[in-house]
Amino acid sequence: MTTKHTIPSDEDLTAFIDGELTAEEAARIEAIVNEDESTAERLEFLARASLPFKQAFAPLLSEAPREKLQAMLAAIPAQQSAKSGLAPAFASRRRFLGALAASLVAGIAIDRAVIGIGARFSAKDENSEWRAVVADYISLYTAETLAGPAPGREDQAAQLVPLDEKLGLSLSPEAVSLPGIEFKRALLLQYDGKALAQIAYLDPETGPMALCIVKSDKGSTAPDLESRKGMNVVYWSNATHAFMLIGRIPVDRVQELAENARSRLSS
Repeated sequence: MTTKHTIPSDEDLTAFIDGELTAEEAARIEAIVNEDESTAERLEFLARASLPFKQAFAPLLSEAPREKLQAMLAAIPAQQSAKSGLAPAFASRRRFLGALAASLVAGIAIDRAVIGIGARFSAKDENSEWRAVVADYISLYTAETLAGPAPGREDQAAQLVPLDEKLGLSLSPEAVSLPGIEFKRALLLQYDGKALAQIAYLDPETGPMALCIVKSDKGSTAPDLESRKGMNVVYWSNATHAFMLIGRIPVDRVQELAENARSRLSS
C-alpha cells in the first residue's frame, strides 16, 4: 500500500535545492521525489531554471514603492525551524520572489507560474523545455519593464557583442530588427548551463516581445507555432542554433515577423 505524502510547495523544493532544510526534512522530500513523478519533474524544473530574474527586474523593482513593499514583506510570517535554529528562510531567490509578489500592490502584473504556482510545462523534450522557461520569464514583462528611450545603433551593436561571443553568432542591429517594433535591449542569460541570448522589443500595440536564441545540435527545423502563457510563439532551428520569437501579438503578425527575422539571421 502506497503511503500518501503531502506534496511539498515550491518554496520547500527551492529550500531543498539550496540545502537549507534539516536532514529530516530533506529526507522527507527526497522520499516524495522518488515516489511522485510530478514532484520529481517540478524539482528538476526549479533546479534547471537558472535565468537571472533579479538582473532583469531590478529596474522594475527599483521604482516600486519601497516602504509599502517592506511593510508587506515584514507582515509575512517568518518561517523558522525550531529543530535547526535556522533564521527566517528568505534567502537568495526566495527573498527576491517575495519582493515580486509584494510588488503586485504597485500594479505590476506578475505571472504566478514563474514562482511555481502554475502548471508544469507540457512537453518534456529539451527544445520544448527551454521555450517553456523563456515563456515563464517573458510573461513577467510589462511595457513598464521596457520603458525608456531605445538605444541607438552603436549601443545596440555593443549589447550584441557578448551574445555573439557566447553563442558563436554574428548579430548586427539590422539582423535582429523587427519592422515597426522598437529594439529595447539585448541580454545574455543562461538556461541549464547554456548561454541564452534574449533581444527584447516593445510593440506599441501589444507590449513586450523577445527573440531568444540558444545553441542546438538537433538539426534544422521549419518554423512552427505554439501558444504559451497567453503569448504566441514561432520557433525554428538551423544546424547550430534554435530560435524563438514570442509576444502577445496576433498569429499572422508574429509569423510574418519571425519569417522576416529568420531570413536575415540565416543570410
